Amino acid sequence: MPPGIKLMQKVSSSRLFMKVGPHFVPAMDRAVHKLTRGKVMLSAQMLPGVILTVKGAKSGIPRRTPLACMPEEERGTWVLIGSNFGRPGHPVWTVNLLKNPDAEISWKGTDIAVTARLLEGEERAETWERCLKFWPPYATYQARIDREIRLFRLERRTP
Repeated sequence: MPPGIKLMQKVSSSRLFMKVGPHFVPAMDRAVHKLTRGKVMLSAQMLPGVILTVKGAKSGIPRRTPLACMPEEERGTWVLIGSNFGRPGHPVWTVNLLKNPDAEISWKGTDIAVTARLLEGEERAETWERCLKFWPPYATYQARIDREIRLFRLERRTP
């Protein structure tokens, strides 16, 4: 585990981070991602990340959101975790994916067409356990809220 990760896990589990993180982290990721032409995301120094582009559920306008992800290299897929930093409501991007599952991600500077699938039942439970091993603070986020954190698997879409 890279140095400082344990500290970042502790910080990201704090209530202060829950309040500040949702505003600060995405703004910094967007700026750095743009400046580096899609090659770098600051938060990816802790967790792998993508920039998700999906049509808005109501507006139909493409929305770009920097997100942490859990790559599944053995499958060639990515899992997105709708933790919303442990805040009560589902993040808007999850609503957008439910309505418009065909999306695009920028992964390490490469744009990839994907289709998102909400994980449910046994598949969700198995994936959630792997998410907790991947980034233990997700357990703290889930403990703070009544809703079940949504998990989406992103699979490459063939043109």
